[in-house]
Amino acid sequence: MKALPPLPGTPLPDSWRSVREVFDIDCDLRVPAFREPSEHVPPVDPAYVFDHQATLAVLAGFSHNRRVLLQGLHGTGKSTHIEQIAARLNWPCLRLNLDSEITRLDLIGRDVIALRDGRQVTEFREGLLLWALQNPVALVLDEYDAGRPELMFVIQRLLESEGKLTLPEQNRVLSPHPAFRLFATANTVGLGDASGLYHGTQVLNQGQLDRWHVVARLDYPPAEVEQRIVLSKLPDYDHPEGRRLVAGMVRCAGLVRQGFAAGDLSITMSPRTVLSWAENNLIFGDVDASFRLSFLNRCDELERELVEEYFQRAFGRDLQPENR
Repeated sequence: MKALPPLPGTPLPDSWRSVREVFDIDCDLRVPAFREPSEHVPPVDPAYVFDHQATLAVLAGFSHNRRVLLQGLHGTGKSTHIEQIAARLNWPCLRLNLDSEITRLDLIGRDVIALRDGRQVTEFREGLLLWALQNPVALVLDEYDAGRPELMFVIQRLLESEGKLTLPEQNRVLSPHPAFRLFATANTVGLGDASGLYHGTQVLNQGQLDRWHVVARLDYPPAEVEQRIVLSKLPDYDHPEGRRLVAGMVRCAGLVRQGFAAGDLSITMSPRTVLSWAENNLIFGDVDASFRLSFLNRCDELERELVEEYFQRAFGRDLQPENR
């Protein structure tokens, strides 16, 4: 893994943003920000719709250096939420997925052989966690509840606001950069997965969970907000017939979620799936076929009849046969 250079530019926030003006939230708060973006600042999505409570929780992380864990079902846009807030603050942001391939050496660093003046020498190459810790970076730990136990104990040292990181291999103790921020996203709340939806998630150490200053939940948005999200992402639907079609898709998704909550279905339909359905319909020009390709074909055979009933209730007609 190639070592990342220190971030150029202003080392500390040098301006302020109004929460009311930037995020359209009725609040008098102002948050620190950078005047100029750097290469690690995510691009702004002007059509992004912010959730009120989740946004305030994440802004507390940026403005008061709180450690924020954002939890919710898949497809709610947890990581994107943090990224889009960082984008509007011009705050460099790094997402790190804690999958099974990430090791302690990836986070901390390792000794590598390098050429110096024509000679081979052994030098320590910092990992992503060390690089982020020493720079004005918002580090987002994706799939936090899927991290390996040995990684969790490395991260635990940083969960205090002024948490320092001890490197026994280097005989060093690192203090975090004043503009370093730490966030995480998780599908579960660290108690394991009883639903079977999220294989690979772990039961997390409760002592570590207790160190997160803010634990916020991001749920699926209300129907009118979800429709607005789809229309903002896909303006081709922004006409009377298109809006009627999107409203039907969102109604169908709402019925599926109710069925999942009642235990009638083993999977649910996320806003990401609704967006894929709408995108596929623009490609294939067939709402019914796009529904099958986007969601129905993933359902258990025994549950498809119920899902087709939800489609009928949402659109006022039966789902057309696959080979009509």
